[in-house]
Amino acid sequence: MQEVAAYILLVLGGNASPSADDVANVITASGAEANADAIAQLCGDLEGKSVDDLLAEGMETIKDVPLGGGGGGAAAAGGAAGGEAAAEEEEEEVEEEAGPGDAIDMFGGDDGGDY
Repeated sequence: MQEVAAYILLVLGGNASPSADDVANVITASGAEANADAIAQLCGDLEGKSVDDLLAEGMETIKDVPLGGGGGGAAAAGGAAGGEAAAEEEEEEVEEEAGPGDAIDMFGGDDGGDY
């Protein structure tokens, strides 16, 4: 995959037909190890072909592929929903008990309100 990415980067950079050495140089410049066999096969497969045309063909090929978006998750059990509601009510009560005098200044001061 890194070979394809390097090849496309070279094409985007203005090199319409990158050589195997060009691709290897990009890969090694990024700190990765270049696989000479994979690069040679890629360059051989792409010789005389336009990357833009290949990408357009690929987009045309996958346009009809379903990409998910099926049904939603299962509904929660009745007992679990009741337990959640009770926990929410208890949490709300705790929040309501805290008054404005309980505020804490993020800089370590009191809640004096001198702003």
